[in-house]
Formats: sequence, structure tokens, C-alpha cells
Amino acid sequence: MPDDKALMMLALDEARASLEHDDVPIGCVIARGDEVIARTHNARERDQDPTAHAEVLALRAAAAAIGSWRLDDCTVYVTLEPCVMCAGAIVLARAERLVYGAPDPKAGAVRSLYNVADDARLNRRVAVTAGVLEEECGELLRTYFSAKRG
Repeated sequence: MPDDKALMMLALDEARASLEHDDVPIGCVIARGDEVIARTHNARERDQDPTAHAEVLALRAAAAAIGSWRLDDCTVYVTLEPCVMCAGAIVLARAERLVYGAPDPKAGAVRSLYNVADDARLNRRVAVTAGVLEEECGELLRTYFSAKRG
């Protein structure tokens, strides 16, 4: 079993890298067991791309790294509960597991607003572990938005 906390710490490192280009600090790591195959962070502001969420960028990088869009034996680690777009992409990529840190009561599509990852109406489901390093993940976001509001 992979070390969820250690891999979430890597995702937090990625989230902090978002701050360099004033993006919302969300990081994502994709691992196969303990092997990291992709890691990235939000880049919407930097790239001026509404789809440049950490999860989407990491899914693309992971698919390129393994030479397949099917991430059957992979776990996605993300610091914030994925939105509808990202949760859908994780399901479509056939990831085995999703591990996230902080819940997102305004846009979360895994537990907060919707249950995209394990909706029985879809042809695939992703096992979900929520709340890994929740406080650390949430604090990074709270600090970022507090500074924005001045």
C-alpha cells in the first residue's frame, strides 16, 4: 500500500509552486504504488487556460509517462477535492484511487456537491480516500485567499 501522507506532502509541494505564478495553490501527484509518475500544480493563470487544473495536467503527464490513457493501477493525490471537470477526468482515466486533502464545499464533485468518483450510474468508479493532511491542505488555501482579500 502506498504511503498516502508522503505522497500528499509531494502534492502540497506542488501546490506551493502554484504561488510562483499567482495560481490557486492546488497540487496533484499521480503514483503507481510508491512510484511517482506525474506531479504538477494549477497553471490557469500562467497558461491562461481554464482547463489547466492540477489534476488535468497531471493526468496528461501520467498518460504520456506510461504511454496509455488508462491509469488503471494509479492513485491520484490532490490537495483539494476535485471539481466536476477534474473528477470526471479522473473517472475517465480509469484511475484506481483518488486521495484528496481538503474538502471543497463550493465546487467539490467527489463528496461535497456531487459524487462523481463513485456514482453507480457511470461505467467506472474510483475508490476515494478523503481528508489526508486535510488541515495542511486547507491552511495553504486559506492563507492564499486571505492574502488576496487583503
